[in-house]
Amino acid sequence: MPVEVFAQRRNTLIFWCGCALVTAGVLAHLPMFIMGRATHYVLAGMPMDWPMLAGMGAIVVGIGAAAFGLLPAAPRSASVALDVSTPLENVRLGPAHWGVAALLAVALVIDIMKPASLGFVTPGMRAEYHVDARTVAWLPFAALAGTVVGSVCWGVLADIYGRRASIVLSSVMFVGTSICGAMPDFWWNVGMCFLMGAAAGGMLPVAYALLAEIMPTRHRGWSLVLVGGIGAVGGFFAASSLSALLQPMFGWRVMWLLNLPTGLALVALSPFLPESARFLQETGRTELARATLARFGVVLAPPGARPDTSPHESHTPLPPLTHGFLGITSALTLAAIAWGLVNFGLLLWLPGALVAQGRSVAGASALIARSTLLAAPTVLLCAWLFSAWSTKWSLIAVTCVMVLGLAGLARAADPVLPLALVILGSCGVISMLLPYAAENYPLLIRGRATGWVAACSKFGGLAAQFLSLLGGAPALGTVIACIAAPALGSTVLIALFGRESRGRSLGELDLAHRARNST
Repeated sequence: MPVEVFAQRRNTLIFWCGCALVTAGVLAHLPMFIMGRATHYVLAGMPMDWPMLAGMGAIVVGIGAAAFGLLPAAPRSASVALDVSTPLENVRLGPAHWGVAALLAVALVIDIMKPASLGFVTPGMRAEYHVDARTVAWLPFAALAGTVVGSVCWGVLADIYGRRASIVLSSVMFVGTSICGAMPDFWWNVGMCFLMGAAAGGMLPVAYALLAEIMPTRHRGWSLVLVGGIGAVGGFFAASSLSALLQPMFGWRVMWLLNLPTGLALVALSPFLPESARFLQETGRTELARATLARFGVVLAPPGARPDTSPHESHTPLPPLTHGFLGITSALTLAAIAWGLVNFGLLLWLPGALVAQGRSVAGASALIARSTLLAAPTVLLCAWLFSAWSTKWSLIAVTCVMVLGLAGLARAADPVLPLALVILGSCGVISMLLPYAAENYPLLIRGRATGWVAACSKFGGLAAQFLSLLGGAPALGTVIACIAAPALGSTVLIALFGRESRGRSLGELDLAHRARNST
């Protein structure tokens, strides 16, 4: 048996053994949750038994084993050009493309559902642990700190070890963090939520990078925005709907326990997720690159044929903050911070504010779910604008819609319509922001650059939760002003430094970057 084949089989076995260990570690915590049936699943103050402690150890070991199993079986080598008669950018959209897009859409729904659940669990946590608003703010603060770290680290991992490995490792971590639902101590929840945030923050930018490198040029724009929009709207709708349905029966803890089935679903689907052919070719894994290219309809030329002369991605790493990237990086950073202030600041405070006004948790969740449904159909419009009109001006437009909704939220007596505009604008921003970032950086830094923008989107929420730690949620007018400043600043910078990427292949965009940097 060839050494590479043996190493691949060994790594696959280690990966699945790691997944089994993580699952067993989570199951060891479920008896604690079941014991709370008589008290409506109130577990505060209950002692942690030895199976739970052993389960936590199994989760740590299992995640480490899964990470090792995901490492490439063959060492990284020099890039090898492949002779193709039909470049990846020019192939027809086929079943393989649709399958990957659908799988990544499901992954993003589950990914975004995790941090979106924070706002729906904090009222129940305050009541069970008898903590004030300032103390409970440590929970979203830790989770968002994890997303910042995860976005940066996973972006780097994606550029070194691969897009697929990073996404699958996030899914395994999702499974492990479901033990938040059985933690009897508040501060254990805070620590586990940091890990949950790291997993959630890591998956989002890598998924966009992978999809951008797989889709044909003419279909890249709308597919990226559509998948991102489905993930954003679907994740928030899933969190609010499941909260309204399950919390009255099982309490707030069930929202964390959902990480077990959803994470396992992603792990089970991982064999259908391909690695980026561009990344495989760049790292010298030629045979895997050939198989992946053939899967997506690329016609490989026979041996000895004339090499493909279409534009390819650069093999030389380009720093994301040279004079060619500083303007666009600054613009996307501000847009990301503004979105984070909305999604992880305003929308996390909103359920608690509605409960404080006299609404039930289920009623507040249902109101937000209805607002989300009003915004959902516009994802198709965003996808059409991004691919058929303009990438840069579409991003500017949805940012302005988000600001308009915030202004209406400050004045309207009925929050449904303004809230729908806020959710519409914020979903449009996050749907377009990371696809636009993925198109504006070359392959060798695409993961870390997209990860940086994703991290900045969480940093805005981190700043919002830091305000909560200092003195509770600020006044609505203050929140709107803090969001409007970076949002409007980003529109100016995108207008000045943003480039139109619609209809241009990633190789062509990379060549344009290099020509711009050389002048």
